[in-house]
Amino acid sequence: MNPNPNKKQLFWTSVALVSFFCYLLALAYFPHKSTTACISTWSGSIKDSIRWARGSNATHDATSNCKNTLPNFKFDLEKSSAGWSGPGGHAKEHTIDTFPVSQSIAAVSMHLEVGGLRELHWHAIAAEWGYVISGNCRTTVIGPNSESEIADFGPGDVWYFPRGHAHSIQGLPPTECHFLLIFDNGHFSEFGTSSITDWVAHTSTSILAQNLGPAAFAIKEQVKGEAYIVQGPTPPEIPIPHNPDVEPSQLSHKYRLGASAASIFEGGSQQKVTEKEFPISTTLTGVLMKLKPGALRELHWHPNADEWQYYLSGQAEVGIFANHGRSRVEHFSPGQVAFINQGYGHYIKQIGDEETVILIVLTSGAYEEISITGWLASNPDQLLATNFGIYEEIAKELPPGRRFIVPGNATLCT
Repeated sequence: MNPNPNKKQLFWTSVALVSFFCYLLALAYFPHKSTTACISTWSGSIKDSIRWARGSNATHDATSNCKNTLPNFKFDLEKSSAGWSGPGGHAKEHTIDTFPVSQSIAAVSMHLEVGGLRELHWHAIAAEWGYVISGNCRTTVIGPNSESEIADFGPGDVWYFPRGHAHSIQGLPPTECHFLLIFDNGHFSEFGTSSITDWVAHTSTSILAQNLGPAAFAIKEQVKGEAYIVQGPTPPEIPIPHNPDVEPSQLSHKYRLGASAASIFEGGSQQKVTEKEFPISTTLTGVLMKLKPGALRELHWHPNADEWQYYLSGQAEVGIFANHGRSRVEHFSPGQVAFINQGYGHYIKQIGDEETVILIVLTSGAYEEISITGWLASNPDQLLATNFGIYEEIAKELPPGRRFIVPGNATLCT
């Protein structure tokens, strides 16, 4: 018997071992995929093993048969099946139950009639960031230090109520008010909040009377359960607190995002509010972005935050990229929401003849982003040429710095 193994046998044994190793890697990257779904990755890697053994530079996309594994990142908020409707207003929401990818943000689109009151309530597990789309409303809020604030809001205005701060929202003349509520916890449901009527209804009359005095008997007689939204008369032009001596808040809960200075680019504009401009907003940053027809919010990512988008007007294409070849592209119209995980590369491409306006909320009080043009411009041309396999002269033609929003008529490099 020949003590030396056959060279061909050794070769194919090595191929099999390397192939099996590649297969295990594929399963590690995609544990939620079935063996059948990734078996072609294993078979494809056999050819790669042969090329690798021969020293070939040819490569194979290890995920070519496991693409589009990214979850759905699009949701039509205005058509959500989760909602509430009654006298005084109506609302639609998304949580992780209806939009699973949005783990860090829940959102509500709410309409209040003039005098419609989103009753006194608080959120135990989430801060609330509000944005007025149309109409006018008034909020009241009190914090744990007993400082309070009453403020009126119009289109483009923002409020922020920290977790646990008690507040209310009421519609003002002349027409219905439409606003968005964004919460910094995807598990939170606006329809499962802590409301004052719900609390009163589940507290004995004797306890309420001892706490609130004679008025408790009338309150207990009227309140049988949670009201959520109630229809009331038109609020007075100048509100007066029940206790006019209550201490005013030292931190404003209001910021006029729509009236703030905009950063102007060739392809559009951006207005931004972070914790720096709005100190009370410690967990969320807001952006109002406008894209001219054909414009591109360039390829970029946010190292420190998830991104939530609501399309106010116009249309856009959004492409996201994770890693290992995983990517997904969706189109968006007014009322629809996009959610992009922290660190995922993405772009926004305006489509159609109408300007596209997007409200963007990021899950950090500090704004951070890295754009592809700024990234490339920070590296030597020789390195870029080596990385992309191009001539250095071509690398020199890349943009010299961050473009942010690129106009639709931008000249293509050849």
